[in-house]
Amino acid sequence: MTQKSPAWLEKAVFYQIYPQSFYDSNGDGIGDIPGIIHKLDYLASLGINAVWINPCFVSPFYDAGYDVADYTQVAPRYGTNEDLERLFAQAKQRGIRILLDLVPGHTSIEHPWFQQSQRAEPNLYTDYFVWNSSVWEVPQPDLPIIRGLSQRDAAFVTNYFAIQPALNYGFAQLDPDHPWMQPVDAPGPQMVRQEIKKIMQFWLDKGASGFRVDMAASLVKRDPEKRETARFWRWIRAWLDEAYPEAVLVAEWGDPAAAIGAGFHADFMLGFNNPGWVSLFRKRGEGRWRDPYGWPFFDESGHGDIRQFVDEYLYHYQAAREKGYIALITGNHDETPRLADGRSLAQLKLVYLFLLTMPGTPFIYYGDEIGMRYQTLPSKEGGYARTGARTPMQWAEGENAGFSTAPRSDLYLPVDPAPDRPTVAAQEADPDSLLNRVRALIRLRQGLPALDADADFEVVYAESGKLPFVYRRAKREQGLLVAVNPAASPVSVVLPGEVSNSQPVAIDAPAESRISRTDAGWEISLPPVSGGIFEVAEGL
Repeated sequence: MTQKSPAWLEKAVFYQIYPQSFYDSNGDGIGDIPGIIHKLDYLASLGINAVWINPCFVSPFYDAGYDVADYTQVAPRYGTNEDLERLFAQAKQRGIRILLDLVPGHTSIEHPWFQQSQRAEPNLYTDYFVWNSSVWEVPQPDLPIIRGLSQRDAAFVTNYFAIQPALNYGFAQLDPDHPWMQPVDAPGPQMVRQEIKKIMQFWLDKGASGFRVDMAASLVKRDPEKRETARFWRWIRAWLDEAYPEAVLVAEWGDPAAAIGAGFHADFMLGFNNPGWVSLFRKRGEGRWRDPYGWPFFDESGHGDIRQFVDEYLYHYQAAREKGYIALITGNHDETPRLADGRSLAQLKLVYLFLLTMPGTPFIYYGDEIGMRYQTLPSKEGGYARTGARTPMQWAEGENAGFSTAPRSDLYLPVDPAPDRPTVAAQEADPDSLLNRVRALIRLRQGLPALDADADFEVVYAESGKLPFVYRRAKREQGLLVAVNPAASPVSVVLPGEVSNSQPVAIDAPAESRISRTDAGWEISLPPVSGGIFEVAEGL
């Protein structure tokens, strides 16, 4: 497996687009691919050089497109295959790469594969999905099933919702009492693997730059250590390295140490699997931001515990650093609430300073760069509580916040009705806005080798119940020290060890910050809710 490739990931800053909520180009109330093309200059101006688009393929949309009915056809509500190819080409002209969302673990019940597989008579697709031996068979506790929706006398295993039948990648552990559990090398699982490879090849040949992979660890059943699932992905990665060496695989695994070892270039830290990541800014409990088991680190109280994040992060970083990247996110279509909820402008700017100076590949969820807020809404297309984090992008003042010219009643989801809702237009005109701060930090990240995805990372000061959090980045003779203070009071600390051979120079820091030499060593001081980036001579 090629290590740390492709090279373009070193400078990558990703932006996630939920296509139905980004920009509506034709006035039907739903965002579309021509709308994304229309906003490419905005993304380029922000400094974005890679985009992940949620599923845009033919679907009945019981789960917002994660129930795919045709992997090689763009859903008409988003446009055409030609529109998507045009997006690839026009994005490339601006130095932006496009990743599609691959859903390899399940399809829609409306997919032709499933429609054939559920037939009573055996056919080519009979074993494309996981079926038991009879609708009357007692269900297995770890294999949720749906019965009564097929011609064949069997129940099918689902991956998530009832309308998402699990594709058959086989079982790592077989049960002789249930011969319908096929081994991974059985003909059905092997044909499914080839189908996924063909889907990927189809879109890569048309100009896609890779895939974010939905539920990447969910493929092989009864695979507790994910060894067979990892074997599949390593096979895919070996093929990509040979045939499409610039293509990227990003996992929704939530376990970077495992996913990157399985062949992915990057994996997300996510709320469902990474309590350390949750501890940064998504703890829940009393009120929206309080938690009976602690406080988020990015909170003015200063009571958060950075070790909850650091200990988890370092485990994955040490395991993955030679092979791939950890992806830290502002949020995504599954995370609630949004990053801005309950958080001040100063705190949001500090969160971005942290995210854009850490190793790996940062991902910005659409609208988070202007501080869009969560809306409490009825469920839409299987979103349930997540629906409120999927509302239309707020481009400008006026009707529908510039998202669409459709009547308000025709919008995919309602726009934030608050009079003070943030918009791109207002923040473009404000030099002190969150948008302009994010833009400046991305520019800084892409201009400094020591902030590359693969630059060295070392924790300098991270103590439970204490502040600030200080870490070092270094690459090509450049060393940087980053210090973060989320508290509403100033903090000072004498840094352990020799952090610099000469006086550190502030690259991006508030005027009130200070690094000075004392008898005990270098002392760093930060004002309330602030952070600083300092250039340091090599010394650690």
